[in-house]
Amino acid sequence: MVPWLGAESAFPPLATALTDPNGLLAAGGDLSPQRLLAAYRQGIFPWYSTGEPILWWSPDPRMVLFPGELKISLSLAKTLRNANYEVRLDTAFADVIRACASKPRQGQSGTWITDEIQAAYCEMHELGHAHSVETWIDGSLAGGLYGMAIGHAFYGESMFSNVRDASKIALAHLCAHLKQRGFGIIDCQMETTHLASLGARPISRRDFVARLAELCPRGDAPALWPAAAIDGHFRL
Repeated sequence: MVPWLGAESAFPPLATALTDPNGLLAAGGDLSPQRLLAAYRQGIFPWYSTGEPILWWSPDPRMVLFPGELKISLSLAKTLRNANYEVRLDTAFADVIRACASKPRQGQSGTWITDEIQAAYCEMHELGHAHSVETWIDGSLAGGLYGMAIGHAFYGESMFSNVRDASKIALAHLCAHLKQRGFGIIDCQMETTHLASLGARPISRRDFVARLAELCPRGDAPALWPAAAIDGHFRL
C-alpha cells in the first residue's frame, strides 16, 4: 500500500519505496516550494500524469551525470566549436518548460509536465531554485533544459530540441557552468540509453542520498543565474 501524504505529512523513509526500478514512495501532498525542496533534498521527485494524484518517486539505482564526465561526440564537438549559437541562463524559463511539455516523445502519449507542474516550477524559478539553460540560434529559442539547484546539486528535469543538438549544446554548457561553480552531481532520475550515451551512469540510492547530504548544504543561495554567464565559446 502506497502511503498517502496529508498537508503536513513528512515523506516516509526511502527504504519503504516499492522495489520496482522506479521506486514509487508516496502519493498525495502538494507542490508547494516547501514540499518540493524537502523532496529534492532527500532524493525524491514528483512524476505523474493528468488525472492521477501527485506521485513521489525515489529510484534505486539512480541515474546521474557527474559534470566532468559528459561524453561529447565528434559531431557535437564540432557544433560546439562553431559557436553559431548563444547560450543563455534563466531568460526564458517559462518558454523552456512549456516547450518540454509540448514536445512529442517517442513511445509516449501526453506529458507528465502538466499545467500544475509548470506553475509549481515557474514559482520555484521565481524563488531562485529552478533554472533554465537555453540555446538560441538566429534569435530564436532552439532548445534547452530546466532543472532544480539546491546547494551544489543540480536536478535535471527535462530538455527539448527544435534544432539538431540544441539540447545537447545546452547540456554541455550546463556541465561546464556547474563544474566551474563547484557542483558535484546532476540528477538524471531514470536510466535510459540516451543518458548513458552522454556519460550518465547509475549509482545506488544510498550513494546518491549520501552525496546529496554533502552537496545540498553548500554555499550557493537561491538566486537567478546571471544571463550572461555563458557565451558561445565552449569550455569544459
